[in-house]
Amino acid sequence: MADTQSTAGGGDAPGEESVETELSRDMSLADITFIGVGAMIGAGVFALTGFAAGLAGPALTVAFILNGLVAMFTAVSYAELGAAFPEAGGGYLWVKEALADPNGFYAGWMSWFAHAVACALYAVTFGVFLTEFFVVFAGLPDGFVLFGLLDRLLVEKLLAVVMVLAFAYINYRGAEETGKAGVVVTTIKILILGVFVAFGILATVREPNWTATFLDSPSFAPNGLVGVIGAMGFTYIAFEGYEIIVQSGEEVVDPGTNVPKAVFYSMAIVVPIYVLVAFAAIGGIDVTAELASRAGLTTAAPTWQVLGNLGELGIIEAAGQFVPYGVPLLLFAGLAATMSALNATIYSSSRVSFAMGRDRVLPGFFGRIHGDKRTPHWAIGLSAVLIGLMAVLLPIESVAAAADIMFIFLFIQVNWTVVKMRATHPDLPRTYEIPYMPWPPLIGIVLQFILTPFLLLELGLTPGLGAGSEGFVALVTTAVWMALGLVVYYGYSEGKEAEKLEEETPTVVTERAPERRESQVLVPIANPDNAAQLMRTAIDVARDRDAEILVMSAVEVPSQTPISEGRRFVDEKRETISSVMELATDADVPVSGTVRLGHDAGTAILNTIEEHDSDVVLMGWRGRGRRRDYILGSNVDEVVTKAPCDVLVERIGPTDGEVDSILLPTAGGPLAELAAEVCRAIARTNDAEIHVMNVVAPGADESDREDAQRRVDSTAAAVGDDEVRVTTSVREGEDVSTAIVAATEEFDLTVIGATREGLLQQLVFGAIPETVGRDAASTVIMAKRDLGVISWMTRWFKRRRDDYHVRNGDE
Repeated sequence: MADTQSTAGGGDAPGEESVETELSRDMSLADITFIGVGAMIGAGVFALTGFAAGLAGPALTVAFILNGLVAMFTAVSYAELGAAFPEAGGGYLWVKEALADPNGFYAGWMSWFAHAVACALYAVTFGVFLTEFFVVFAGLPDGFVLFGLLDRLLVEKLLAVVMVLAFAYINYRGAEETGKAGVVVTTIKILILGVFVAFGILATVREPNWTATFLDSPSFAPNGLVGVIGAMGFTYIAFEGYEIIVQSGEEVVDPGTNVPKAVFYSMAIVVPIYVLVAFAAIGGIDVTAELASRAGLTTAAPTWQVLGNLGELGIIEAAGQFVPYGVPLLLFAGLAATMSALNATIYSSSRVSFAMGRDRVLPGFFGRIHGDKRTPHWAIGLSAVLIGLMAVLLPIESVAAAADIMFIFLFIQVNWTVVKMRATHPDLPRTYEIPYMPWPPLIGIVLQFILTPFLLLELGLTPGLGAGSEGFVALVTTAVWMALGLVVYYGYSEGKEAEKLEEETPTVVTERAPERRESQVLVPIANPDNAAQLMRTAIDVARDRDAEILVMSAVEVPSQTPISEGRRFVDEKRETISSVMELATDADVPVSGTVRLGHDAGTAILNTIEEHDSDVVLMGWRGRGRRRDYILGSNVDEVVTKAPCDVLVERIGPTDGEVDSILLPTAGGPLAELAAEVCRAIARTNDAEIHVMNVVAPGADESDREDAQRRVDSTAAAVGDDEVRVTTSVREGEDVSTAIVAATEEFDLTVIGATREGLLQQLVFGAIPETVGRDAASTVIMAKRDLGVISWMTRWFKRRRDDYHVRNGDE
């Protein structure tokens, strides 16, 4: 087992104040599957089955099936994103990545609270079961008072707090112990529930008229559709185990494969268990005088109503009737179930707050790692405090409802995130992809919106703290936590995120020329061998724009290593930058230089663009073949897709630096305008001739050829002037990319813009420019215009006007 640890810069010197960590990968598929199952088969099946039976009646079996169906529409989102982002934090990290702030903060804030409240539910249920164990086997009366001070409710709450502390300690010991504990207790409770189901079904079918229990008491769904949906919302917390599974992503062996498998395996295990337990509990019991008395009903009451009134002790009492040694056996199973759920949700809750602390949206101590145990001890401890407070302060129904509401809000955000990321992150390494996108996550959003109001109405919205007010308490608890989140975000988190941006890629060397111009060309230098050619291009572009040049180099430090360790490589980078800057100085172009440290060069470049408000970035590309996960390369892809400025990527071919002829393939449109500007800038400096070319199919009719000629003539008129010579041609070719690549042999340089087709295919520049970039015989520059909203609208209207003139033969 290998433990790894990474740190990030902070404070006065990078790396001295805060720590980023990557937890060790030592959990198997079985470990995380059992963690998920342990979370789902906890208080959900033991404590909530009785309550839910009182809401839905015998239709609880259908409610569980429908809940499993609703949950699957979100589970597929967790499977896809959990495999692509195997990191502690789960839904919080994904929402933060894809949606605008404060959505990301709120996803983490709600997830942390939801897991904490769910854990409080399991803790309270444990206290109830253990107290019942003492009542049954120690001869204590139901309404006991110990030492004249400790009544039953207080004992239940104290036991809940003790178990929260115990499992917080287990989590503090480390993830390996967490996984092993989960496997053991989950196996035990599944076996015992299997015994309960077997005896319950046997007791049910032995009754000659057993179907009447389900269909005629007084009906299959005595409270109608409202009752069924209310029961679904109330027990929906039982299906949140996949959120806990993805929290383990940083610690799982082969997460891209094992995380999706664990999500689906856990659902396949849990849903049938819930349905069978509900069927056995409702059908297997007889309403005896003693049982009816404990439920506060008469012996004529239907079984589902008795279970509802018995609440969390419903299936315990049922087991006492039809399972040999049923009460002790089910109490033992209930204790094991709540313990495994406690274990899993403390684990998950602490991982969310740990991720938020690591991102600085919560105070930094949340993200600290213990020196010996290498676990987030502060996150675990503070999550345990929150869990304990919820366990002591809230009634069990309100605890369940508050957790349900928070999870539903989080799941809605995650479902929308997976839809958004298909467009914004097309190149994620998705080892699992949701079929029939975007319908599954969108259906999940709609169904979860429907559950929430029914849940609150069924629990009661009467203001107060008594019976019939559980929904009101849950709603107030949710509102208070959300309002507190606003205070934390705008009072603390928003400012800390800005600080973290600079600390991730701190500027450690800056050399600036005294002259400063309004426009700037940023040139990141990765390969010193190509630096001179890149600078020649940058000088030409800077002269054309009357801009200054900023030369930068990123010292990339492995995520396991403190950023400050990268300082030892700064001198080497500074020498390269200084020599490159001399080229701009000799050309009388203002130039400055900077070296930045960071874990990721692409992020460092993007941060430099934002900090210096650069107008265009010029990057080199070595022209390697296309991979499945990257189009041009990880850093180039990231900058091209995210940079808030114009982007030029130059693949340097076999050239001596002299440029006498330039090929400009064009199909018109705003995405080709930047390519034309670059052509004109380079041609003026080098006294080069520009050849504008368009490709038509061999069988193109005369109208298509005339349109093509008008387009090249229009482009030629835009780039040509008294200083620049321009020629044009319309060439035939079965494939546009192949025709352009063949033409590049005749020219020293090819400049090509991004294509509309590329936007539709969600590639970086488009299939045609990228093929030309890889296969061209000479140097190629690929250009991508930054189209902001206003700029995009202006260019769209201009394109419509130009197309109109082309169609009508106007100049």
